[in-house]
Amino acid sequence: MRTVCFVSDRTGVTAETLGYSLLAQFSDLKVRRVTMPFVSSIRDAEGVVKRINEIGRLEGQRPIVLSTLVNDEVRAVLQTADAFVHDFFDAFLAPLEAELQMRSAHVSGNETFLSQNPAGSERVAATDYALANDDGAGPRDYRSATVILVGVSRSGKTPTCLYLAVQYGIFAANYPLAEEDLMSGELPQVLRPYRERLFGLTIHPDRLRQIREERRPASRYSSVGQVDAEIRAALELFDSHRIPYLDVTHRSVEETASRILDGMRLERHMRT
Repeated sequence: MRTVCFVSDRTGVTAETLGYSLLAQFSDLKVRRVTMPFVSSIRDAEGVVKRINEIGRLEGQRPIVLSTLVNDEVRAVLQTADAFVHDFFDAFLAPLEAELQMRSAHVSGNETFLSQNPAGSERVAATDYALANDDGAGPRDYRSATVILVGVSRSGKTPTCLYLAVQYGIFAANYPLAEEDLMSGELPQVLRPYRERLFGLTIHPDRLRQIREERRPASRYSSVGQVDAEIRAALELFDSHRIPYLDVTHRSVEETASRILDGMRLERHMRT
């Protein structure tokens, strides 16, 4: 088991995305993931170094640090950590600078780029929208949704909505199918005007039961009978109302999001 620390001067999404792609190449590696976002000053970096060193001391081996810091002074502090530090900007920017014969700006991409690239602003707005229209977030604004994910509780709707927003600028909302919805077999009234924007998520009952057991152990919510009945009723609802759906049991959130985009023929506003 190795601890992998994702260090970023922003949210950490880029460091995590690049890092997960690298770590996926080591199928036998078991890791503990720690994200350390918003490291934007020397003081922040010094605090992160202390935390990383403490992790190494407690675990008896060097943590792996994957960084997307852009400020040279902050990066220099991080390099003093007693860890294996891999700086993505060193790996990618230096060869690109040599090819272009230009010095890169070494500034945080989001702060500069948002004012120049409408797609950046779209992703911020889409992320705010996804958070505001999440399960239990209060009244939902489905009129603004590009896609509405529908499924039983804990079927992966929230992380998929956020990924669609952060990575692609898609306005994604979700609707958790309650027991009364499933018992009626009818499409919930609030969703009927947006039938063409609906996309269902389902999951194998064993996996759903495992997830719910971690949340509410030994409860009706996580019982075999309840989980099986909800999954079965949700699939019947999808089929009867011709709602496209996807089984997410063995799919990453990245693959799930990509398949939704393809299935709904939605334009991808890629992160830049």
